Amino acid sequence: MQSASVPLVPGYHGDDQDASLLQREADRIGYPVLLKASAGGGGKGMRVVDKSEDFAAALASCKRKAASSFGNDRVLIEKYLLRPRHVEVQVFADKHGHAVYLFDRDCSVQRRHQKVLEEAPAPGLDDAARWAKRRWPPRAR
Repeated sequence: MQSASVPLVPGYHGDDQDASLLQREADRIGYPVLLKASAGGGGKGMRVVDKSEDFAAALASCKRKAASSFGNDRVLIEKYLLRPRHVEVQVFADKHGHAVYLFDRDCSVQRRHQKVLEEAPAPGLDDAARWAKRRWPPRAR
């Protein structure tokens, strides 16, 4: 998404998993941050860290859960958003450059990081945002 110029939540998705580097990255991003198992899903192992002093314990806990649930203890860090809107866009494309855009949907109603309700098109997303930087059809590479 970054190479497509999609705005992203600040975070760290790097290969270096040294605990001190991860701590520095969390401090750089600013608290609260969310630790997530990079191989995971369904909210398993996610830990919200509110302050730097709590980072080491949360990291150890997240890594244990990631290893036991997914066989991989790698984590990523994202800025934790307190009042987010979870809007998804689905695009299907083939190797010939043909693509279909299935519009947007709001998946903000969740329980334990699992979607409970999806609403399409996403309410509250204005047309300017919906079509910003639109490049259709996509250029073949």
